[in-house]
Amino acid sequence: MITTRTGTDTLRTTDASSADADAVDAALAASGDPHAFERLYRRHVNRVHNLVRRMLGEDAEDVTQEVLVRAWQKIGTFRGEAAFGTWLHRLAVNLVLNRRTSRSRFRRLFVEEPGTGLEPPARPASPAQGLDFETAMARLSPGARQVFVLHDVEGYRHEEIAGMLGINVGTSKSQLHYARMALRKTLG
Repeated sequence: MITTRTGTDTLRTTDASSADADAVDAALAASGDPHAFERLYRRHVNRVHNLVRRMLGEDAEDVTQEVLVRAWQKIGTFRGEAAFGTWLHRLAVNLVLNRRTSRSRFRRLFVEEPGTGLEPPARPASPAQGLDFETAMARLSPGARQVFVLHDVEGYRHEEIAGMLGINVGTSKSQLHYARMALRKTLG
């Protein structure tokens, strides 16, 4: 058994045989075995999808598939220094961050900013909406959502988040604070 610390300081125990199976299947997939990669895909697709959905909020299915296609293309670079799931997770985070950067660049070049728009309501329209965590997360700004997911869900430290997102540690902390306060307000 392998015990790891998750983002909420709880311990998660995984069977060492699944890590061994990942290592074997990664080696087989790197040598061109599509069945081995399919087994890796089935073991990890849900976790990748949840990460992408939480970080981006939209296009999760397309980006999840893009992550897994990229994993198939880059499986030969997997050296086994970390668990396959960790390598795949990092690949997904990098792809999401790259997508966010390119989307931001596109918007600056081609999308006009609205002059004055309607402010969103301070409270959800109905009590049922206030209890939907995924909807509340989707309402966060992209920066706050990403810091929240990376810190509180995935367990990264602020220093690591700052390095991944290219921001200051203080910015990471303030984005996390903003995200938590907004979620608390929305969820009641």
